[in-house]
Amino acid sequence: MAANCSTGSATEPPGLETQWREIDNLNQQQLRAGDSWYLLDKRWFDQWKEYVHTGDQNSSSYPGKIDNTELFEDLDSYHLKERLSENEDFILVPSEAWQKLLSWYDLMDDQPPLERKVVDLPSTVKVEVYPVEVYLCLSSNLESTVAGQFSRADKIHTIHQKIRQHFTVSETAESRLWMRSTDTSSERLRNLNMTVLDACLSSGMTVIMEIRNVDGTWPTSRPQIMRNSADEDSYRGPPGVCGLTNLGNTCFMNSALQCLSNTPPLTEYFLMNLYLEELNFTNPLGMKGEIAEAYADVIKQMWSGRHYSVVPRVFKTKVGHFASQFLGYQQHDSQELLSFLLDGLHEDLNRVKKKEYIELKDADGRPDQEVAEEAWRNHLRRNDSVIVDTFHGLFKSTLVCPECNKVSVTFDPFCYLSVPLPVSKERVMEVFYVSLDPMAKPTQYRLIVPKAGRVIDLCTALSQATDVPPSQMAVADVFNHRFYRIYQAEESLSCILDRDDIFVYQLNSGCMDQADEEVILAIYMRERSHYRDYGSGSNSYSTSLFGHPLLMSVPRAQCTREDLYQLLLKRLARYVHPLDPSELEEEDEDEELYTAQTNGVSDDEGEEDSEEAGPAKKEEQTQESNQADGQNNGPLEASPSNEGEQRAEEEESSSEPDRASSTEEGQSACGSTDTNSQDANDGDQSAAAEPAGKEEEDEEEEEEEDGEGAATCVQANKRVPGRRHYTERRKKALFTIQAVNSNGTTERGMAEAGSGFSFSSQPYIAIDWDPDIKKKYYNENEAEKYIKHQSMDVPHLQTTVQLQECIELFTTVETLEEENPWYCPTCKRHQLATKKLDLWSLPEVLIIHLKRFSYTKYSREKLDTIVEFPLRDLDFSGFLLKKTMNSTEPPCRYDLISVSNHYGGLRDGHYTSYAQNKDNGQWYYFDDSKVTFAREEQIVTSAAYLLFYQRQDKIRQPTVPPPVPENHITSETHDAVDGASSCVSMETD
Repeated sequence: MAANCSTGSATEPPGLETQWREIDNLNQQQLRAGDSWYLLDKRWFDQWKEYVHTGDQNSSSYPGKIDNTELFEDLDSYHLKERLSENEDFILVPSEAWQKLLSWYDLMDDQPPLERKVVDLPSTVKVEVYPVEVYLCLSSNLESTVAGQFSRADKIHTIHQKIRQHFTVSETAESRLWMRSTDTSSERLRNLNMTVLDACLSSGMTVIMEIRNVDGTWPTSRPQIMRNSADEDSYRGPPGVCGLTNLGNTCFMNSALQCLSNTPPLTEYFLMNLYLEELNFTNPLGMKGEIAEAYADVIKQMWSGRHYSVVPRVFKTKVGHFASQFLGYQQHDSQELLSFLLDGLHEDLNRVKKKEYIELKDADGRPDQEVAEEAWRNHLRRNDSVIVDTFHGLFKSTLVCPECNKVSVTFDPFCYLSVPLPVSKERVMEVFYVSLDPMAKPTQYRLIVPKAGRVIDLCTALSQATDVPPSQMAVADVFNHRFYRIYQAEESLSCILDRDDIFVYQLNSGCMDQADEEVILAIYMRERSHYRDYGSGSNSYSTSLFGHPLLMSVPRAQCTREDLYQLLLKRLARYVHPLDPSELEEEDEDEELYTAQTNGVSDDEGEEDSEEAGPAKKEEQTQESNQADGQNNGPLEASPSNEGEQRAEEEESSSEPDRASSTEEGQSACGSTDTNSQDANDGDQSAAAEPAGKEEEDEEEEEEEDGEGAATCVQANKRVPGRRHYTERRKKALFTIQAVNSNGTTERGMAEAGSGFSFSSQPYIAIDWDPDIKKKYYNENEAEKYIKHQSMDVPHLQTTVQLQECIELFTTVETLEEENPWYCPTCKRHQLATKKLDLWSLPEVLIIHLKRFSYTKYSREKLDTIVEFPLRDLDFSGFLLKKTMNSTEPPCRYDLISVSNHYGGLRDGHYTSYAQNKDNGQWYYFDDSKVTFAREEQIVTSAAYLLFYQRQDKIRQPTVPPPVPENHITSETHDAVDGASSCVSMETD
């Protein structure tokens, strides 16, 4: 049979010798991964060899059309037989050889070519005779599957396209693939550019395509969505006007997400699915594309227009997985979260798959334009993403050596500007001044002191208002009716927080640092309970603190029982009623009531083993006593009170404790009764329960335990065994005096009568009151009253600065700190060089971080300065070194698009945000899951923390008109709301 009798599709072959030579040469080539080879039936190939070797084109050995029938299991499915052997059942020819044979001899009708890929396996490179056979289906119908064969060298994208074609899935529909090996185990096929081999996809598995819902969610992982009274499925709201549920102290994350969500170029990049082609799964600095995908899911849900609020739980989990500092549900900084997120998105979407090493060069006198262009080119060689396109700019850094005047100029990229706020050198403090005059009520003053000053500066400022020398003042922090801390004159004012209740006491003479002839006594008020505390293992009375503590300077010579009692009576004269003359004397049978219950100072000698004196006898005990010096005052102005009940732990770093706010007129500074009780045992040395949150109190108590005898300024009551009765009538005392520790809890032992004391540490004593006597003779309302000085009427004006001033500070020359010196290449050593930063080029979207949180070696504070920033036409032309060369370069004017706010202090607070919707141009206020309309005049506040500006040439006009304002457009319900309360009401008229 002649060759020309074959089908018309075959071309005229060359000579037989030429055929053999060409095919034999092609069959010698090496296997290369990814190349195609073809299976050829061995019997047909052997017949072809015989035919070409005979040299006769009219030979009967002519092979005819290529026929692989023997290789197929059946001619319906053309499924390859199992366990076929190379060189026995088939041979492999490269693609070029197959194409030549096909053109010369054609292929049997309806038979498919048996193309196979060369795969690079871990141990060898070989032709894949048996490809991977998997089942394909949609997540909406798992029962309807179709089989597909794919080479291990094929990319997952090939499978993706095969499913789209077979099930007629639109190219615009966003989808993702899952690989399922069992009925319950599924794994995401994230990287469509990964090969089947690398994805560990094997025969028998199922590949499922999942198509994103119109509301931005996925069918297999529909998150919990906050629902309003209306059916969420029928809700149609403005895209992007969507709250974010607070998962527990995640307002910092919600605020940053809302600002980024309302950044038009970034949001449109994700909504148009441009990120799918740029996901970088191999970047060692990235997160395998997972952060970008999680962020995309949140954005698509928020901009679907079908949700009142979205729960970003999956996103929060991903962030915590890749950044352990955000694990859990503690409060964090929105700027820190934003910094991590922008960096993570950049690395996940970096178009540079393999970063090259680039050696940085100094300017060495070259023109700035040349050095800047070189620096930007080098930056793009390693970093090229939508984040760089949108947020990265360039600034110039100039360092000058103070010794050799070497100038080093470099250009560095930035993603946001952290600009400082002008810091005032003064501080406003409010204190209560307690005069020596026992009839004068405490006076509240507002003072201006140096921010970096000392306690003596506070006393000096108060001295100018009171004409009392600073040396006669003692400053103390009062909390829960006790002294939380008594300050020395040289201590820094940074130790005193704005929320502290500071009392300044006038002393007789001298000061806290001079204790030669006088003793500074800290005096607490305590009230005994009506009944003995038998449950504690003793028969003593429990006590509780109340009222204002006092600081008094007492001459050493007057530290006797009688003198001290008389001094205290005079000091308390304003609010302690004098004794009635008719009650001046009484029988002394129950005098032990005051000596057996406490280890106090009384005016007679009691009995150590006396019987119990119960409440029934207390009324008799007031009938004989000394006439107290003093009288009741008339109607008084106001009464201060401490609103806090428990104090947070004081930190040495001066971080802000959870303290009650400063007192105001009409309230009490220390008026509530302390619920911490203790046993008032005679001579008991053990400490009772101490108040929570006082690290220093344990240390103070240990110091005072070491020298407890020295800590008292009263003489012990000398006990006489046995019961003694007096026939004489005696004077009675209103209260007893007990030496205690700094907390007013642990009782101190008393020295022998008549012996002297050395005061090596601060002595504390307590005035113990019987409840009935206190009720009769102690005017609690009067004790808590105070007056306000006229300085309190002067309004505290909040500092206001312009944003341009902050930017000027950013570009001001500064000297490097000792902890961060610069290595001078000329001097060959580290130098405290001067440094200046200048703006060279700005990005499309400029983020300005206002550095409200100030941290130094000596203090930490949050600056509540109002920064006035423009909503439109922020002009940077005056700050840019790079001047516009021609009209094609972008302008330097920016418009505000969003603001992240922080309300509160250093350790607590709440984050919210303002943002302008890119579609309708309307401003909204986002407070976690609550969203309300906002007016432009509401946006500039002292809480502004992050500012987002977009360059005017990139701003497009809204495509839809803004909606008619309503008070609340989303649900006001909060899930797991912050401890911080909502800061302001954003209602629209």
